[in-house]
Amino acid sequence: MRILVTGGAGFIGSNVVDRFVGLGHELAVFDNLSSGFREFVNPKAKFYEGDLADAIAVDAAIADFRPEIVDHHAAQIDVRKSVTDPVFDARVNVLGSIGLMQACQAHGVRKIVYASTGGALYGEGRKLPATEDHPINPEAPYGASKHTVEHYLYIWQLLHGLDYTVLRYPNVYGPRQNPHGEAGVNAIFIGLMLAGRRPRIFGDGTAVRDYLYVDDVVEGNVIALGEGSGGMFNLGTGVGTSVNDIVRELKVITGFAEDPIYDPARAGEVQRIYLDATRAKRVLGWEPKVAFAEGLRRTVEWSRHNPLPVKN
Repeated sequence: MRILVTGGAGFIGSNVVDRFVGLGHELAVFDNLSSGFREFVNPKAKFYEGDLADAIAVDAAIADFRPEIVDHHAAQIDVRKSVTDPVFDARVNVLGSIGLMQACQAHGVRKIVYASTGGALYGEGRKLPATEDHPINPEAPYGASKHTVEHYLYIWQLLHGLDYTVLRYPNVYGPRQNPHGEAGVNAIFIGLMLAGRRPRIFGDGTAVRDYLYVDDVVEGNVIALGEGSGGMFNLGTGVGTSVNDIVRELKVITGFAEDPIYDPARAGEVQRIYLDATRAKRVLGWEPKVAFAEGLRRTVEWSRHNPLPVKN
């Protein structure tokens, strides 16, 4: 198939692109390189440099490549940024995605696979692990903007016949995650520990999340190319892991001996959420394969030998 991946130069998107290429699909990547890296773009994929918020650039890329499927990962993903600048968050995530849907409708795209969020969409976990029927009460604009797009996808299918599958991600980690950004506590801690520096924890370290290795997320995207029409699916382990748990595990793997620094908690951060992926297993045949300790070990090993490219 011809597949265009938005955000395909980023952490998750580039891993998805590599797998699609390996399966023999024809790929294009659309990315503004604000957080992704040109070096991560698969050499067999056609590259369009552009911003999701630029509807003209989005339309031009879709019109030129004529994909059958768009795998949509491009987004403003920083929870803190969404709190301080909610207009920017909505402009990128909501308006940018609507522009993408319009381009898909205009140029014959058959389906969108949408990378949504389970980690931020549900808000504070009330009944855990959270199913897709859990109340949706995001506690930061990021969760609200990502969820809003799910409604627009439903409307576009209803009005225009554009198929979709929504994958709600937990906290994804693995090779290529940026340790210098605002997202990805595992990558940040690994980068600091390998550099001999103490990690910084905001709060008391008891906040619990669902951590899923990137290869398992990639597998969900592969399945969604042909399955899950009109559905939304949690991807997750169903297990909550605390920040303190991560530090303990990484100290064993890296040999780092010092304790973390504890700072006050930050606004907009959910304290307890992990996801029930029963629906994904039943409908898609998906389930996680990589245990957390093994995923951390692989990520540390990759990080030791693969420094991220330098931003200009």
